[in-house]
Amino acid sequence: MIRETVVTTVSAAGLPHIAPLGLIEVEGGWIAAPFHPSTTLDNLRVVPELVANYVDDVRIIAGCLTGRRDFPVLPSAGVRPPRLASALAHAEMEVVSVQEDPQRPRFLCRVRRREIHAPFQGFNRAQAAVVEAAILVSRLFMLPREKVEQDIAYLRIAVDKTAGPAEHEAWDWLMAAIAAYYAKPPS
Repeated sequence: MIRETVVTTVSAAGLPHIAPLGLIEVEGGWIAAPFHPSTTLDNLRVVPELVANYVDDVRIIAGCLTGRRDFPVLPSAGVRPPRLASALAHAEMEVVSVQEDPQRPRFLCRVRRREIHAPFQGFNRAQAAVVEAAILVSRLFMLPREKVEQDIAYLRIAVDKTAGPAEHEAWDWLMAAIAAYYAKPPS
């Protein structure tokens, strides 16, 4: 199972970095597998800790993929990376082993501490559609344009029927990112 989260990591200088990342559940913990190259990967190599933030505001996920990363953070109790202030819950994790890979090294993480901050009120279909669209945006460089356009057309139905203001804003950010990507001349 992969759980879509927003992870926070820190650089050697203590600068926080916020990024969406699906964590893979395995016996004994979770695997974080950030792509080469990425700030998350660089940070995990120098400070082998992360915070998995469980959020219901999909603007955070869409924002990270569209250059908006200025979300408030708070100190964590047991690891150096901070947690998102708006997280419904978070899990503080430490890396216990690394399996190298040229594309996506796998960091096996063990949960050291969990906290719940607010109740989960449930998802609407638009939130799930925004998460799926965000995943598409993160992979535009490797997916055929036709597939992206087909998937977006289907996901748009859920947004049109069930989105609130936050989901519309996140969707608009992602659609602008897709339009900008395809507006660039081919390399």
